[in-house]
Amino acid sequence: MNALSQTLDRPAAAQRGWRADLALIGWQVAYEQRAFWRNRTRAFFSFGMPIMLLLIFASLNNGKIEQLHDIKYVVFFLPGIMAYGIVITQFVNMAGGLAIQRDNGLLKRMRGTPLPGWAYVTGRVGSTALTSVMMAVVMLVIGEAFYGVHLRAEALPAIAIAVLLGSATFAALGMAAVSIIPNAEAAPVVANVLILPLSFISGIWYPMTDAPSWLLDIAKAFPIQRLADSLQTAFDPVNHGSTFAGNDLLILAIWLVVGVRLAMKFWRRESAL
Repeated sequence: MNALSQTLDRPAAAQRGWRADLALIGWQVAYEQRAFWRNRTRAFFSFGMPIMLLLIFASLNNGKIEQLHDIKYVVFFLPGIMAYGIVITQFVNMAGGLAIQRDNGLLKRMRGTPLPGWAYVTGRVGSTALTSVMMAVVMLVIGEAFYGVHLRAEALPAIAIAVLLGSATFAALGMAAVSIIPNAEAAPVVANVLILPLSFISGIWYPMTDAPSWLLDIAKAFPIQRLADSLQTAFDPVNHGSTFAGNDLLILAIWLVVGVRLAMKFWRRESAL
């Protein structure tokens, strides 16, 4: 009878375990969100600056792009700056924040707390992903309300998948990048050196139709261009077929696997110290 009761109790115990894990992750996401928004400087540069750039560039350039079937510049730029905002929020914010916590000894002290490492990582990634989703929604509303960027309903799933996959990819790469950041003071410099050159050749600011082929090949090998292209495909008004950029999403997924593997090496090394 005791064996039978123990067997029947296992699903309930497993369910309670899952609920406890989800509650722990939810608590960590809420904590990370409070810490993010309380740091006004970080919140502005991660969340507010891409939105500000959208307002500035879209207001200054009302023309059309001949190379892209005369679509309005803002229709091209909005998904590009959305991709850039995801990169800033995930990669730069993640790398800089972890570098600071590593130098302050917080990552080491976490081993003496009841909070598991996986819950901390999941909560941090979930918080940055939530910030990216909020930023994308704000940009969509601004584009629709002020610049006449009409988005088809069938394109929304493609945009949602690109935003979530891009967020996960650059969050993982941001964790991995901490391994090559010598100290917290160098974090912004290293992160921007890795991001800014690629952003200029990835078609975020203007179409790269006239760029040398070798430069385009370099851009295609990295995830920034793939994220921008996947979003621009969904926004393109002349695209009457599938709004999913399969090749771009596949390359993003490959970079996600690479980022996760490198991030796991970083966490193992931190745990061993």
